[in-house]
Amino acid sequence: MSLMAAQRQALPDSRWHFMHGPIDIVIGADGEADAVQAAHEAAWQRFEPLLDELVAELPLLRQPIVAERPCALADANPLRGVVARRMWQACAPFSGDFITPMAAVAGSVAQELIACYRRPGVRRAWVNNGGDIALHLTPGEQVRIGLFADLARLDATQVLRAAQDRLALDGTLVVRAEDGVRGVATSGWRGRSFSLGIADSVTVLAREAAAADAAATVVANAVNVHASGIRRTPAHALRDDTDLGALPVTVDVPTLPAAAVSEALDRGQACALALQARGLVLAAALLCQRQARLVTAHTTALAPSLLETA
Repeated sequence: MSLMAAQRQALPDSRWHFMHGPIDIVIGADGEADAVQAAHEAAWQRFEPLLDELVAELPLLRQPIVAERPCALADANPLRGVVARRMWQACAPFSGDFITPMAAVAGSVAQELIACYRRPGVRRAWVNNGGDIALHLTPGEQVRIGLFADLARLDATQVLRAAQDRLALDGTLVVRAEDGVRGVATSGWRGRSFSLGIADSVTVLAREAAAADAAATVVANAVNVHASGIRRTPAHALRDDTDLGALPVTVDVPTLPAAAVSEALDRGQACALALQARGLVLAAALLCQRQARLVTAHTTALAPSLLETA
């Protein structure tokens, strides 16, 4: 069992802040007042047991997903809980690389909660789990999402500040209901989780939040280059409970020559394009040391300010 009980705090404009151990979520919704209130309550009821469900399967969730034949993965999910199984399913397409279901934990939790808002009377809703976001958009609705080049600004307190419109953005993107995007996730070496690459941030848009979370991890890992001054440390030397074991994760990236940054971003962009071709990514924005690469879909409106200020 988890040591502390789940907590919640009401925010302005019919928003809520849910907290439980490492899970820190801000939720917003628009629509008929009674429907929104009922959805918030349903989300809270679902949120309360979630951490304990995941902790119960944590040993398996930290194991890498491996298959001699990728097609054999379809029936190989060893997990029991709905969210745990979703984490595994989201990461299974990347089993050719080292990946564990934990790569999709934040997006999978957000996706579980957003289901509570898919009800009559709720026009749109978003669940922001530390920068990994699940969306509910009815026809004609849209949402504007901020992009951050420096993930060090996105700790739990600052995500809350961002939700209250007090944190400056490096860029924005607009997601419309007809785009098909229902998940947005961001990863990078200065984020909450470890990364093998040097991206300041990689933001991925996908059809589901769990898929976006896994893909953002993979693309951020691919934004990489061999250059002097980049420091890496075995993950288990930094955190005892890491799922990455002895893999060397990035702990410091100095200012690099522009050509090296460009090479790293080219590799990440190639990875994102390959995932887009497989239907795993709809669009992506890759940022590193004031350079950017965009992998776009024609239906997704990425604001020009991203390239101007990142």
